[in-house]
Amino acid sequence: MPKFLLNWYRKYRKKKYLQSIQGDIVECTICKSKFKEFGTFTTRYGYFQIKNQKCHKCHSHKRHRLLWMYLNDKTDLFKANTKIRLLHIAPEKVFYDFFSNNQHIEYFPCDLLPEKYAYEGKIKVKKADITNIPFKENYFDVIICSHVLEHIPDDTLAMSELYRVLKKEGWAILQVPIDYKRETTYENFSIITPEGREKAFGQVDHVRWYGRDYKDRLKSVGFIVNADNFVESFSQEEIFKFGLDKSELIYYCQKSFFKNLNESIC
Repeated sequence: MPKFLLNWYRKYRKKKYLQSIQGDIVECTICKSKFKEFGTFTTRYGYFQIKNQKCHKCHSHKRHRLLWMYLNDKTDLFKANTKIRLLHIAPEKVFYDFFSNNQHIEYFPCDLLPEKYAYEGKIKVKKADITNIPFKENYFDVIICSHVLEHIPDDTLAMSELYRVLKKEGWAILQVPIDYKRETTYENFSIITPEGREKAFGQVDHVRWYGRDYKDRLKSVGFIVNADNFVESFSQEEIFKFGLDKSELIYYCQKSFFKNLNESIC
């Protein structure tokens, strides 16, 4: 089949599929699309399945929809009249499109492997190692780093780097998958196979399951951490309608004045 016909057929199939699932039972908070239900996300080896998870149009997950609502309702990211310098680690496409086209955001999307991002926006994803971020300290007004640290063997170093490049008056949202049944974070670096890691940590490229001590790990590098139970501001009906995770906390982080003071004295 010629390529142009194949592309047309794929678009046709996608259009017909979206028509088949349209409804008014659930609604994506980002793209505003409405469906009969959200899609189910299944990990590669099938150890974990999350129902009512994925938006059929913009492909947002539960965590994206909740974070988007938080950014709009509880931060000044989209309300500021001056330029906000934003570092976005492992930029999700669903956010990239909004950030890269906002005239009040000086946007820095970064990843260790920028070549994997085939985004068509005007801002290219820059190469950056989160354990050695190539920017000077106190550089960014805002940092968004969602579901990245669980991939990083030395997450303390990565947290320290995020702390270093954040401005003293800035803020960061640092999200990770957390098993709230665990008191402490579980790591086992002897598990190296993709199947073993998915079974142990939830995904083939994860190296840990964070526990309830995640907040303390962030505080250990200097962050002031507000674990905001923002999802509690919604009713059970809204949580289902918008496809949110009712156990998700938003980790809103700022620089500790006392840590900076102690460093200056030393």
